[in-house]
Amino acid sequence: MELDPVFLSRIQFAFVVSFHAIFPVFTIGLASFIAVLEGLAFKTRNPVWMKLSTFWTKVFAVVFGMGVVSGIVMSFQFGTNWSNFAQASANFLGPMLSYEVLTAFFLEAAFLGVLLFGRDKVPPGAHLASAILVATGTFISAFWILAANSWMQTPAGVELRDGMFHVVSWSEAIFSPSFPFRFMHMALASFLTGSFVVAGVSAWYLLKGREVEANRKALSMCLWLILFIAPAQAVVGDFHGLSTLEHQPMKVAAMEGHWETSGDVPLLLFAIPDQENQTNHFEIGIPNLASLILTHDWNGEIKGLEEVAPEEQPPVAVVFWAFRIMVGIGMLMVVFALAGLFLRAGDRYWRTRWFLLGLRAMSIAPFLAVLTGWIVTETGRAPWLVYGLMTQAEAVTPSLTGGMALFSLIGYVVVYAMVFTAGVYYLMRVLFVGLEDPHAEDAVESDRPARPLSAAHVPFEIDDDAHGNPVNQGGH
Repeated sequence: MELDPVFLSRIQFAFVVSFHAIFPVFTIGLASFIAVLEGLAFKTRNPVWMKLSTFWTKVFAVVFGMGVVSGIVMSFQFGTNWSNFAQASANFLGPMLSYEVLTAFFLEAAFLGVLLFGRDKVPPGAHLASAILVATGTFISAFWILAANSWMQTPAGVELRDGMFHVVSWSEAIFSPSFPFRFMHMALASFLTGSFVVAGVSAWYLLKGREVEANRKALSMCLWLILFIAPAQAVVGDFHGLSTLEHQPMKVAAMEGHWETSGDVPLLLFAIPDQENQTNHFEIGIPNLASLILTHDWNGEIKGLEEVAPEEQPPVAVVFWAFRIMVGIGMLMVVFALAGLFLRAGDRYWRTRWFLLGLRAMSIAPFLAVLTGWIVTETGRAPWLVYGLMTQAEAVTPSLTGGMALFSLIGYVVVYAMVFTAGVYYLMRVLFVGLEDPHAEDAVESDRPARPLSAAHVPFEIDDDAHGNPVNQGGH
């Protein structure tokens, strides 16, 4: 069997990006939540806000550490697997990645230490400022990374000469046509991810009767945010879809399973795309609804996949189903947002068991939505790496063999599996201990942590009682 280096390189990068993406999408939202908690603690001096901020800062430290470990080697693949692309795009992507380091990474690195280790060691206002600056740094980082990726999706402001991209307008290249919608879409996704994780963990603690006042407040804050952000995400998604239809019509055609250019396009709820025969099987759809949503015209015309040769079409089945999973999860989020509003009456939102159990399960839903959304975005532009200008086959390293690509892919899977297993295990230990640190009384000045994961102040192993609770947790 001949190993395809292009396909294996795509699988490898997809694996690494998917593994890494779940961490920053959470830390972006969580950093803002911590900044709000710090602001409330600073203004009200209420110890509940301080307790919540301290706990979620521990979680942030662990997730941030996992994100750094999983992401720091990601860019190496530009040189190992995609050297043609790295060379061709160096005039644009080189400065973009440098800007991200200079304006975001340095900002986060400088003030993350103050946030994690500076409580009671710097003035309260300085600690609050560090939380705000860390949150700001996460968005600046997202700005540059999404600007670079959006340029690959809808390239602008460059000329391709002698196999090299030359920037002719930095403003057009940075603010490419798809960037505003993609940045807003990702920002809202980060807020939703942070909100649902905090809500799910708070619901779990409420079900166990732990730190009721603090977790009730955290749950209430998250439900209010979800109530506004979840519908807003649907609106932004609509604008994003209209932009994609204009600039990447084949991606939209794959999302809709639409083969022939026509009007009166139904919204398919279910279908089995058959790319070999250029058709769908077992279609179930709502007449004209896709035309209405995508063109805002009941009879609007949508280009079909027949517009390009089969080898220039993206993998339709993958894009089709990933899109539906993402949308389905988004609709479920709206349902929970409305249920939370309904249960506000009589303060039932934190006492209704089925709702708390549902929120606990929904804590993983945003990650699935983000991953399926990225699958739609990245797989939907195939076979292009820079849409319309450079294909994936043209971008891969010429000397790369299938065996080399397979070897590195296996290495990434093995190492990342160990990192993820250890990281998630430790994160669960932090969550298991909860808002009260049973080892806090043992801390002394000489034990001041020196790395992000140490900020959790939780041993990797904790002795449990017969009921599975930490032995130093008292009544909890």
